[in-house]
Amino acid sequence: MNFSPLTPWGFLAAELRWRVARARSTSERGASTIEWVIITGILVAIAVAVGLVIYNMVTKQAASINIPAAPGGGGAGGGGGP
Repeated sequence: MNFSPLTPWGFLAAELRWRVARARSTSERGASTIEWVIITGILVAIAVAVGLVIYNMVTKQAASINIPAAPGGGGAGGGGGP
């Protein structure tokens, strides 16, 4: 699959290819790659945790919103005479 580099998926694919090529070209591949994997894993875990906290806060606030009934009954009528 080939994506345009102007799209988010294309940028992600190009970045991934660049990082893989860079990791393969260095002489200290193993240690450097392991460090990057650990750092990336920690950052992903933090991002997921923050996302879950925000999601839970928004869901809790949304559930506590009280929406009053529309004045006049809110019926969908309206067309006619007496």
